[in-house]
Amino acid sequence: MARKAVNPAERAQKPTINYMARPLPGDAMHFYEKYINLAEGDSILEVIKNNADTLKDFYAGLPESKAEYAYAPGKWTLKDIMQHVIDAERIFSYRLLRIARADETPLPGFEENDYAVSAMANERSLQSLKNEFNALRSATDLLLQSVTEEQLNRKGTTNNHPITANAIAFILYGHLLHHKNILQERYGV
Repeated sequence: MARKAVNPAERAQKPTINYMARPLPGDAMHFYEKYINLAEGDSILEVIKNNADTLKDFYAGLPESKAEYAYAPGKWTLKDIMQHVIDAERIFSYRLLRIARADETPLPGFEENDYAVSAMANERSLQSLKNEFNALRSATDLLLQSVTEEQLNRKGTTNNHPITANAIAFILYGHLLHHKNILQERYGV
């Protein structure tokens, strides 16, 4: 596990909380640009301000009547999507934490479809998924509000590609918005 040494004088300085601008091209692989572009705001603090309550309200309002609905054969149910956004947020948060803490260990990717099968979300109640989602969202936002610009600017490797902690923060929110759009467009919620 490679770690950068921290100068004690730097540690004593009060950190600058994250007003870092949107990710730059090259801060994440091209695939993630669709998520970064969905996150509204010029800094992660603005993204939280602009989206946190809306996302919490949207996911909390998902109807029980559609909990096991899938818009086509072989597609995920609404519960599967809830479990997926929970799993993905945990993974994105973990990646962000590792990179922000200057851990240079390359991080693996994950296969979302394998996770969906193994999670067995349809065996859970929709309310239990909502409760887990809300707890995780709160914890993630606290993490995002605690990191400094220096920490957000740190680069790491996930799934064999370079990425910044800042890009992960925007991807995390964009991913939630992406699935909100899918739920509205294809699931009618």
